[in-house]
Amino acid sequence: QVQLVESGGGLVQPGGSLRLSCAASGSIFNINAMGWYRQAPGKQREWVATISSGGSTYYLGSVKGRFTISRNDAKSTVTVSLQMNNLRPDDTAVYYCNVNAVSGLFWGQGTQVTVSS
Repeated sequence: QVQLVESGGGLVQPGGSLRLSCAASGSIFNINAMGWYRQAPGKQREWVATISSGGSTYYLGSVKGRFTISRNDAKSTVTVSLQMNNLRPDDTAVYYCNVNAVSGLFWGQGTQVTVSS
C-alpha cells in the first residue's frame, strides 16, 4: 500500500503561481510513475502531468510551458511536486496526485486550486 498526502493548494490571482506537493509513503519501493490529475466543477477528471521512474516528464498540452512536475526520492518518502506558473482561471480545479505502483493505483485526497481575481 502507498499513502499519499497532498499540500499546497489555495487561491491565486490570474498570472500567479502555486506549488503542489504530494508525499508518498509505505510501499514506495515499487512505484513506477507519479502524476497529477485535476477535476473542475461539472467536468470529468483529466490528466495533467506525469513523471516516470526514470525522470521523463509528460504534460497536458494546455499546461505545457507553464507547469513543471518534479520528483524527489528519499529513503522513506517519495515526493512529487507540481510547480504551476502563469495560472489561468480555467486551471481552477481540485488537483489529485496519483501513484502507479506494482501494488496498484493510488490517489491523494485532493487539494483545491482556485484562480480568480
